[in-house]
Amino acid sequence: MKKSSDGIGIMDKPPEPSPDELAKRSLNKIKNKIMVMSGKGGVGKSSVSVNLAIALAEKGFKVGLMDVDIHGPDIPRMLGLSGMLEASADRKLNPMHYSDNLSAVSIESLMVNKDEAVIWRGPVKHGAIRQFLSEVAWGNLDYLIIDSPPGTGDEPLTVAQLIKDARAVIVTTPQEVALADVRKSISFCKTVKMEILGLIENMSGYTCPHCGKSVDLFGSGGGERTALQSGLKLLGRIPFDPRVVQCGDAGVSYSRQYADSPVSKAFLEIVDQVAAALEKN
Repeated sequence: MKKSSDGIGIMDKPPEPSPDELAKRSLNKIKNKIMVMSGKGGVGKSSVSVNLAIALAEKGFKVGLMDVDIHGPDIPRMLGLSGMLEASADRKLNPMHYSDNLSAVSIESLMVNKDEAVIWRGPVKHGAIRQFLSEVAWGNLDYLIIDSPPGTGDEPLTVAQLIKDARAVIVTTPQEVALADVRKSISFCKTVKMEILGLIENMSGYTCPHCGKSVDLFGSGGGERTALQSGLKLLGRIPFDPRVVQCGDAGVSYSRQYADSPVSKAFLEIVDQVAAALEKN
């Protein structure tokens, strides 16, 4: 306690909590944290993140989607979200709402010029991701889906350091080149001691809408073989469907537009697999 000039005691002002402490408080309100990662680009990882988050939200869960792809943020456009993040009364940033059950945050939603390149080194990216946790009013969530950029660089490492109980879902396509990079992602998770919920094989076969013939555009069975060799679970196979790309570009929900499609059914099965895996822990 300090004293004023007239000798009256003045209570010391409590110190402001550190960003790490604020991030910890925010994370304590989130039951499950899942980082969606891939060994290489072009495997549809962000599409998987978006559709996984939407499928969970449509099952009634409260879901947050955090885009930590600092240099190539796609989540707002894929969800049809525009504008800037706004501050709440308690000076926290409000995530952008896609629906009553799904909200999202991305570096793009903090940029006036959406096409401006983000040229940051590792420490700055670390600070930005920490702000996504400490300064965003996520509230109570059942799931936080974290869309990470391809590879095993700064962003996934920062997530592993800040979110100790995060689990990983690794996305691949069936061909061997993609699978070789997936094995690096598996090695990354083992090194940072992050539990892997399983693999998702994306673009797994294509059925011609004209003749009905099934074609393996990127090979077949690679995800299952890699999961088996690594002792991991194959959470599901998602067929190739050009309409997934069209919906992502238009910012509309594929699962709402094509609820009875093989892709939508595959995502629902994956959600059930993820929920079952988390219930065991």
